[in-house]
Amino acid sequence: MGRQPFGLASPAAWLRNAGAEVTCLDLARQPLDEDALRTADAVAFYLPMHTATRLAIPLIRRTRQINPAAHLCAYGLYAPVNAELLRKLGVRTIAGGEFEEALLTILRPGPAPLISLARQRFLTPDRSGLPALDKYAQLVLPGGARSTVGYTESSRGCKHLCRHCPVVPIYQGQFRIVQREVVLEDIRRQVAAGARHITFGDPDFFNGIGHAVALVRSLHEEFPQVTYDATIKVEHLLRHCAHLPLLRETGCAFVVSAVESVDDYVLRHILDKGHTRADFVRVARMFRDLGLVLAPTFVAFHPWMTLEGYADLLAAIADLDLIEHVSPVQLTIRLLVPSGSRLLELPEAHAAIGDFDEDVLSYRWVHSDPRVDRLQRELESTVARSVTAKEDRRTIFRRAWEMTHEALATARRLPDGPPGRPRVTIPYMTEPWYC
Repeated sequence: MGRQPFGLASPAAWLRNAGAEVTCLDLARQPLDEDALRTADAVAFYLPMHTATRLAIPLIRRTRQINPAAHLCAYGLYAPVNAELLRKLGVRTIAGGEFEEALLTILRPGPAPLISLARQRFLTPDRSGLPALDKYAQLVLPGGARSTVGYTESSRGCKHLCRHCPVVPIYQGQFRIVQREVVLEDIRRQVAAGARHITFGDPDFFNGIGHAVALVRSLHEEFPQVTYDATIKVEHLLRHCAHLPLLRETGCAFVVSAVESVDDYVLRHILDKGHTRADFVRVARMFRDLGLVLAPTFVAFHPWMTLEGYADLLAAIADLDLIEHVSPVQLTIRLLVPSGSRLLELPEAHAAIGDFDEDVLSYRWVHSDPRVDRLQRELESTVARSVTAKEDRRTIFRRAWEMTHEALATARRLPDGPPGRPRVTIPYMTEPWYC
């Protein structure tokens, strides 16, 4: 969804290496090839995210119509947690975790584990047949120039157990490394194909700090003009702050960090994020002092958010001079509660969250204050129109600020930001990538 997928290229390499003829289709960028489906012995659907899974369901049904004899597979984070639904759709092999080995059972019949965390020796991803890199999201640089973006993964899983995270039901606090030489060779091939920026798609790039540090050093030594971005927890940014200057020196364009909330009760007792509001403030200031760009993400709306709390979130973003750093869609994100979510362990969640809805692949919830849900819906449509109209982030943020204070029947002026500090355009992706 916006990047050339490692999750297609890696199993393609394994299957081709085992003698299979493989056709890859990235249906976020390519039309469905019904002729390929008709002649396939097996069809495997990659389900790494909620949106991808919802898009796949009608395609699984269509595949059954076109080729009822094909062995259907589904793999990725969202496959095991939706196994019951997928089996009803006719999917025979379901694989989560380290799925490459499990998918080889297509060729060597035998039981495939639903979830495998076995350590693998990875193969270099085979990206042949996928759309060219310039068909995907691009990096927009200060001044307006654009860079072609490649995508790789240096690890899977996560050490942490954040309650709302879809990684947790599969990996349960474990993570697995993709060998450094495989990651670097994957990057080399993408640079040869035109990439000038690399996205590391790991759930948390600093889960294996030694692995991450060695990778960015090697990347910068071999390709000093290539930039990169990564996703890193607030907790890890503080714990490994001694390595932050290295990110700047090796070409890190920005770091995405799932801040999620500025409410300490929500951070600690609901989401179990492992950081506090003060930690986020400290990281934001540290990045500013180091000349690094922080791109925070948020779960802006959830059952425990109030109108006053949402206004406080906007104020925190403004006070930290992060308005341009926050993708406008982040101002509208509504909590997703997929099957297997640890949120369901909380008594507070049982009072707030309804039944599972197979049509949306999530548990339904309605806020106890209808003004909150109304604001979320209005903001979502407003932000969508504003993005389509190519309005800048500060203009969109100001509109969200005004709508929020109108809902509160208050009139608070949006701060101008810290005095004496010039605003600079930050690098950003043309297509934000979320669940």
